[in-house]
Amino acid sequence: MSDIAKIKEVRERTGIGFSDCKKALAESDWDIEAAISYIRKQSSIKAAKKADRTAAEGRLMSAVNADASAGSLVEVNVETDFAARNERFTAFIQDVAEAVLERGSDCLDSFEKARQELVQTIGENVSIRRGVKIKGAPGSIVAYLHTNGTVGAVAEVENGTEETKKDVAMHITAMSPLVVSAEQLPAEVIEKERKISLERAQLGDKPKPANIIERIVEGQVQKFQAESCLLSQAFVRDPKTTVGEVLKAAGATVNQFVRYQVGESTE
Repeated sequence: MSDIAKIKEVRERTGIGFSDCKKALAESDWDIEAAISYIRKQSSIKAAKKADRTAAEGRLMSAVNADASAGSLVEVNVETDFAARNERFTAFIQDVAEAVLERGSDCLDSFEKARQELVQTIGENVSIRRGVKIKGAPGSIVAYLHTNGTVGAVAEVENGTEETKKDVAMHITAMSPLVVSAEQLPAEVIEKERKISLERAQLGDKPKPANIIERIVEGQVQKFQAESCLLSQAFVRDPKTTVGEVLKAAGATVNQFVRYQVGESTE
């Protein structure tokens, strides 16, 4: 096999540049397998050097199994949007999403070697930030990703048409509800919003009567609950109706959902 053919094979198998393949072969007496091992060792070194570089861009990927009884959503970060559009980066995220679908989020650590090799290929730090798997009855799991791949959701929607399920997942992606219904809002979240509303209501040069402040605060808290809960949100396709009304008309129920946006706080 000619040297050029060897370089081509190493490049196809590793995805790194021509000159790096040539260097690896030269360092390995032009033995292909030895050169690939050399590249993998270098990948670990490069990944370690780039580990402290901020990976603020990235993409989401979702996967749903054949009978729609389980779905996954993952976020993988990289340093630039340009690298996030790299074909190998996209393929890597898809592999992670499929693995989480099959094995759950505990499998994320198993991608460390592949992550290091991807760092070598694209020349930027790569971080597998998070992943989730949800399960439900057959036909109940639906996923939706915005066209730019930076925001998406996976949800369990029982009954209803496929169109309704897709519309609900799209709505969750677009409108960012915190929970399905008001009962699921943690007490500390409501109390924090109440405190913020109280501080806001007390602003101004002229003091307001206590009963007026109380009504203002209660109104603001109710508004927060309505905007935060999926069922009470105005439906994105028809703001004159709520998501709850749409689901009721379709005979459908949302049991759970997870929404990710690239770079958002996970706290």
